[in-house]
Amino acid sequence: MTALSLLAPLTLADVVAVAREYRPVAPLRTGENPRLEASAAWVAATLAEVATSERPTPYYAINTGFGDNAGRATFRTVEDAERLSRNLLLSHTVGVGEPLPEDAVRAALLLRAYSLARGYSGVRREVVNTLVAMLNKRVFPVVPARGSLGASGDLAPLAHLVMPLSAPLPGEDMNIPVATGYCFLNGQIVTGAAAMHAAGIAPIRLGAKEGVALINGATVSTAIAALAVHDALNVLHAGEYALALSAEALRGFRDAFLPHIHGLRNAFQAEAAEVVFGYVAGSTLIRGAADIDLDPAEGPPQDPYCIRCAPVVMGAAARALAHIEIALTDEINAATDNPLIFADDDPDSPEYLPRRTKMISGGNFHGAPIGYLMDYLALVMTDYASIAERRIFTLTDPRLNRGLPPFLIPERAGEAGLNSGLMLAQYTAASLVSECKVLAHPASVDSIPSSANREDHVSMSALAARKAAQIVGLVRQVLAIELLCAFQAVHLRLEQLPEARIGAGTAHAIRLIESLEVAAGRRIGVIRTDTPLRPYFDTLDAAIAAGHFAPREDFAE
Repeated sequence: MTALSLLAPLTLADVVAVAREYRPVAPLRTGENPRLEASAAWVAATLAEVATSERPTPYYAINTGFGDNAGRATFRTVEDAERLSRNLLLSHTVGVGEPLPEDAVRAALLLRAYSLARGYSGVRREVVNTLVAMLNKRVFPVVPARGSLGASGDLAPLAHLVMPLSAPLPGEDMNIPVATGYCFLNGQIVTGAAAMHAAGIAPIRLGAKEGVALINGATVSTAIAALAVHDALNVLHAGEYALALSAEALRGFRDAFLPHIHGLRNAFQAEAAEVVFGYVAGSTLIRGAADIDLDPAEGPPQDPYCIRCAPVVMGAAARALAHIEIALTDEINAATDNPLIFADDDPDSPEYLPRRTKMISGGNFHGAPIGYLMDYLALVMTDYASIAERRIFTLTDPRLNRGLPPFLIPERAGEAGLNSGLMLAQYTAASLVSECKVLAHPASVDSIPSSANREDHVSMSALAARKAAQIVGLVRQVLAIELLCAFQAVHLRLEQLPEARIGAGTAHAIRLIESLEVAAGRRIGVIRTDTPLRPYFDTLDAAIAAGHFAPREDFAE
């Protein structure tokens, strides 16, 4: 696997590859990024100037404190600047709650290294390369999930993330283990110092501005968001197969998927309908002809909305995900530190600035773009689960499922009601959807002022991202349940109509599901008597997460 370059634009696929597939990242070589080296040299020269000046100019984050402390004093020496960076990390490791999963932590390490490698943060190449080494040697910091406001970025979680990188300064009380942070090592929590030593990575003594550069920006929010969007796309694709299977099992009408109507609205809806239409191609279970009106004896082509309107909902969801992915790609490529440094020969420096290095304080760290995107994702995915649950309900209710057995369990003579079948599968789906609805309340509207009101408007982007990721996981479980119910229902329908044929795409989905092991040596098959359903749910959930239900056009075996 080729190493990822920090000097090329990142994609969501790059983030997933590094976070989950352990793709290596190439360290920066000397002279490879002149902008980075120029901004670091400017910080060093500025600090030297401050040290010799009778009345030193205050440079935010170089020789001043942070937040409301910024105007209280200026510092004079290299040692003060180092202590300022180190103190910032020590004071900001205040996160609480369960640790973030390894993939989110790895994604955050990558995005922080990439942002700093842009060269606007005034950090040394050594800082970036230490983050890269942590990725490549699989150092896994313990990052508590809670504590960020998404204001000056994800301050608390990022402090936990980078603490193992920071070497303690002389005179620190090393009896306090948090001084080097914590990491997971071989399934155990150890000090950051122990984990870095085991990986053969030397912590570095942070210099001026490097502490704030490491923790400024909504990096953890963005990392969680990137993985959530990737997972959401897998869920959407699984939903297309689930809809096709459910429509066939319910003997739904083809008309709702014909291209004639969807082209009159928008391309995303038309594509969603086209995919499902392709999956049921060749099916004799689906009713109605593609090019003629229905026989009146068939009844009006009026399936429940969970079938008939599904292309509309799926198309809207796909359009939302496309927008979110584009906007999120901007975020993973952003420079989000504060202040940012523009060297005198920087081609990105605006023409109206004087031809000298300019340090600009702004608000690039603010997490509003991520918060909005994740609240949108939460809303969209919750509704995706809601319509899927309605199909599950329709499949299991004998008054709605057009002649299938109650709760999708075959009944032998004299055994009616002996088995509950998939009754409780719908219960679980309903519970999951209700939980999604509670979690879908937007986080980005809930600002709470902080830092003596200097940070008077915050984004709550980390909370929005964590909620959205949680919702995506819950929706994936709902789709796993629909796939199981629809799989069972299609088999039962074919037993009723042995001469019937299913579509090419649905046949592929059936084969895929039948290839999955629900337990050692036992593959998924038709359920004919009550059995624990949780293993079926888990198996299908894992298959969706792994991308096994990716869209296809060729269904040859």
